[in-house]
Amino acid sequence: MGMKLSKFNFKLPDNLLAEYPAAHRDESRLMVLNREKHTIEHKTFKDLIDYFEEDDVLVLNNTKVFPARLFGNKEKTGARIEVFLLRELNTETRLWDVLVDPARKIRIGNKLYFGADESLVAEVIDNTTSRGRTLRFLFDGPYDEFRSKLNELGETPLPKYIKRDVEPEDAERYQTIFAKNEGAVAAPTAGLHFSKHLLKRLEIKGVNFAEVTLHVGLGTFSPVEVEDLSKHKMDSEEIIIDEIAERIINSGIQNKRRICAVGTTAMRALESSVSSSGTLNAYSGWTNKFIFPPYDFSIANMMVTNFHTPKSTLLMMVSAFAGHEFIKEAYEEAVKEKYRFYTYGDAMLIL
Repeated sequence: MGMKLSKFNFKLPDNLLAEYPAAHRDESRLMVLNREKHTIEHKTFKDLIDYFEEDDVLVLNNTKVFPARLFGNKEKTGARIEVFLLRELNTETRLWDVLVDPARKIRIGNKLYFGADESLVAEVIDNTTSRGRTLRFLFDGPYDEFRSKLNELGETPLPKYIKRDVEPEDAERYQTIFAKNEGAVAAPTAGLHFSKHLLKRLEIKGVNFAEVTLHVGLGTFSPVEVEDLSKHKMDSEEIIIDEIAERIINSGIQNKRRICAVGTTAMRALESSVSSSGTLNAYSGWTNKFIFPPYDFSIANMMVTNFHTPKSTLLMMVSAFAGHEFIKEAYEEAVKEKYRFYTYGDAMLIL
């Protein structure tokens, strides 16, 4: 058996799970790990600029979160049902893969009504997908009207660990400032720390930005339920790497610059499209790449990431990049120093 799930367990006190974002994006705390020197420094996120030089490359995931959580009522009983939109399967027939809660109350053929005027109706047409249910939305009107209805009725899909209600500021703060391509059901959280001011300062310093897209879906957060990690199957997520990003990143590789992946999602996008010579290929399609130790990274030689929860695929990737023992040591330090974990938490820079 290769790497085991139990190696990625640690005790995370509940009070370290961040319920709210920092007052200012770039004022989260930043732990800096130097793999070569085996050192740990404690900084503020805006200090990130000190670790970059002219012509280094920052790889940003420009996916945009859509309001994927809807609340509807079941026909006849009126029971309140939460529907979490995962993936659009067919634009013409309005078919979606969804998660429903409580799941036990929903059967094939059931209808759900959304909105105060019940103007949006969905019918359950499949009960057996590994991800939950398939719904068909019954909506008389053009596609763009249907999408704007979903946006109007949906709310910001904060992760379940955040127990408070969604607040107006979440619509902005649960989105990176460089979000462009709508399609994610969760934010690429490492990118949440960048402010306009910090990006401007990096640009003035001569740092190049390459944008890739990975629409964060359930694959990123699905729990690992097998002890032998080689048996875990990731859910597929859509990625787009265009020729502009390909050119910027490959130029950085050629000139032996720092290539910094902002987040595990940007890193997965890069590692999903590597040429035999260790450069990046433009690509548009799907990836179910699962990265865990030991793993040789081809493109990025730095990464920014948040502090992840025990046994998560995100922690496994970071361990593969920084070294399992070093990450273990860093996380023990983070717990001791009361760093904030998960979506709205603090950040780590791995050199």
